[in-house]
Amino acid sequence: MKLAERMNRIGVETAFEVLVRARALEAQGRDIIHLEIGEPDFDTPRHIVEAGKRALDEGWTHYGPTQGLPELREAIASYICRTRGIRVGAEHVCVVPGGKPIIFFPLMALLEPGDEVIYPNPGFPIYESMINFLGAKPVPIPLVEDRGFSFDLNVLKDSLSPKTKMLILNSPHNPTGGVIPAADVQAIADMVRDRDLVILSDEIYTRIYFDDEAPLSISTLPGMLEKTIILDGFSKTYAMTGWRLGYGVMPTWLVDPVNKLTSPKWWRSFAAAETLSARP
Repeated sequence: MKLAERMNRIGVETAFEVLVRARALEAQGRDIIHLEIGEPDFDTPRHIVEAGKRALDEGWTHYGPTQGLPELREAIASYICRTRGIRVGAEHVCVVPGGKPIIFFPLMALLEPGDEVIYPNPGFPIYESMINFLGAKPVPIPLVEDRGFSFDLNVLKDSLSPKTKMLILNSPHNPTGGVIPAADVQAIADMVRDRDLVILSDEIYTRIYFDDEAPLSISTLPGMLEKTIILDGFSKTYAMTGWRLGYGVMPTWLVDPVNKLTSPKWWRSFAAAETLSARP
């Protein structure tokens, strides 16, 4: 059995491999301080656990809409409006199993081979992995410590090209913890506002920030909401990593393509095609 060539281009989070080894040591009675995985050091709050149990007892165990339950999407939209100061509705929200699908599915819907994607370096390894997997060109931009681990704006400007299809922002940032200053966010918006590209704004850590002013989301700036995908979820803020609940807030023109890729029927067909193509 031969795997498809594209599997050579996909990378994973080695932090999970370290986690498996660390837990094996814990099982042997060793005392381990976990620095490998991005996970809160407390359990899911009790009232959330109780609500989950109640939902199971009430029969919420069947297929739901591909985009997510309407009530959940409305609650997410209300939360995004309140915390970002923008106006979005349930029609802008796609609920997915964890945050990674909001990296994979929009990239899959938007990128052609040879398209360029700018992303922060160092950064979450799945950015580069998915860009390579889809045959696009990764364009890493180094983060500068004396700018609070933000981009050098001149380097960013020089890296933009007619082939740039997407710019990935992550603020607060993983792994540095840096936050892009509001002035830099505004400068970035000015650079890309009139370009034919999409912003993927990974804001999964935005609530784990304790200064007076929350990090500025580029979606709030003039002309940016209609070209920004906000990636967020429940894992980090509510210690729900194992629940696998994430979501994207995006322009409505992108919602249907993402829903097609999220569809369980589509993935069954994809898996069958991959199996057939791998046969000798």
